[in-house]
Amino acid sequence: MAFNTLLIGGRGTIGSGLRRYLPEMDERYRFCSIDLPGAPDRAEGRAEGRFIYMDITEEPDRFRDLLPGFDLVVYLARKGDLAVMNHMTDLVFESVLALDRSPMIVGSSSVHAVDDAYRFFESGTYALIAERKFDEIVDWPPPLSAHTPPCPINDYGREKAYVESWVKRASDRGCGALATRWGGVNPGNTPIMEERGYFAVWCHQRDAASMVHAAYTAHRNGSLPPARHYFVISDNTYNIFDIETPKEEIGYAPRHNAESCFHRSTDRRA
Repeated sequence: MAFNTLLIGGRGTIGSGLRRYLPEMDERYRFCSIDLPGAPDRAEGRAEGRFIYMDITEEPDRFRDLLPGFDLVVYLARKGDLAVMNHMTDLVFESVLALDRSPMIVGSSSVHAVDDAYRFFESGTYALIAERKFDEIVDWPPPLSAHTPPCPINDYGREKAYVESWVKRASDRGCGALATRWGGVNPGNTPIMEERGYFAVWCHQRDAASMVHAAYTAHRNGSLPPARHYFVISDNTYNIFDIETPKEEIGYAPRHNAESCFHRSTDRRA
């Protein structure tokens, strides 16, 4: 039995990682990716999939006609300003929930949905973490709970919070649904040293795939908790987010640590 998977925005950084790594976890994954015409493939030929080029907001009926038969839908796409993005989110979730048999849906959120909880750019403990001044930290803060409600500080975070609200509504209507609060995922799978605090939010593409695989496996087994929003972060030494909850609840198993990549990058620059 194939796991027929629709990736909405599957040629992007996260989607290309799912196409590459999910089949290593279970060979039954089969992908169809919807992307805007001309969207570059971040997988650079390393991952397979069937591709359909369309703007789903311009062709909503065509999009709805494509949905039957999928077991898993991963919504990754972005476009336009907040109003445009929220309109597309409405379209995706309403279309999935209108099906006679709803697939599981993974809605793409971000750690930026809770930006107001850690504020790397201000003073205090989180600023010291972002600056890697670990010796100056008196009390290391507890991980931000997976149950932390959205607290965005800009429109990017607000669009992610809106996705999370739809995950809750979908779950309330009996659909398997999860919001993935992605950390710093990039095609090179190395921490971006120039970005403040990136080592604390970094996530390897394989670990991102591991979260989706764990959630879909739990869904298939009937053990996926309802309406969760999990932080999708690698097992970083200086992580500030709660990844123990998805480990315990669905068996999330990250393998990578930003520090190994960070120190290799530092050595190369020395």
